[in-house]
Amino acid sequence: MMLPARIAQGVRDGSISLAYRRWEEPRVRAGGTQLTSAGIVRFEAVDEITDPAAITDAEAREAGFADAGALLELLAGPPRRGPRGGRGGDRVFRVRLAWVGEDPRVRLRAAVPDPAELAEVAAAVARLDAGRRTGPWTRQILEWIRDHPGVISTELAALLGREVAPMKADIRRLKALGLTESLRVGYRLSPRGVAYLGSLG
Repeated sequence: MMLPARIAQGVRDGSISLAYRRWEEPRVRAGGTQLTSAGIVRFEAVDEITDPAAITDAEAREAGFADAGALLELLAGPPRRGPRGGRGGDRVFRVRLAWVGEDPRVRLRAAVPDPAELAEVAAAVARLDAGRRTGPWTRQILEWIRDHPGVISTELAALLGREVAPMKADIRRLKALGLTESLRVGYRLSPRGVAYLGSLG
């Protein structure tokens, strides 16, 4: 269950507290959490709605819709893979959402590592490189981002001769280590990433 930036931000500021999805079975569980662009969101409750027509305008607004009609139109639509869901099964579920804290990677990215932490980062990056049959790949991407901050991902993929989706997945792996940051367009190295790359010589 992916929450787009607008919905995640609404959960954070308190204007959104519900989400509705069509699933065959629940894809999240009460008490679980998800890391979103606005921080960590917890799934407070997951309930099946046996009569979607009974959803009120107020409940729809809690999910970020103008009214119940707009929500029901989406739920009744054709199958889709978009982040806001759409028809994906015959059962409708309501998920209650709550914001519980900042993305822990934000603090990690801003922290310049000491020598012991640099060694830990280097070991984690080495594991990423070792897991690729085609050989090390992390330094190439980090150096390119350092030299071309804010460049759109499609251009980066073309210059590296890679497909966009797998390349973005690799950048997310580096982001999870606190080495990169996403911009409105493209990426840049975090202070942690700058320190790590500088340590390589």
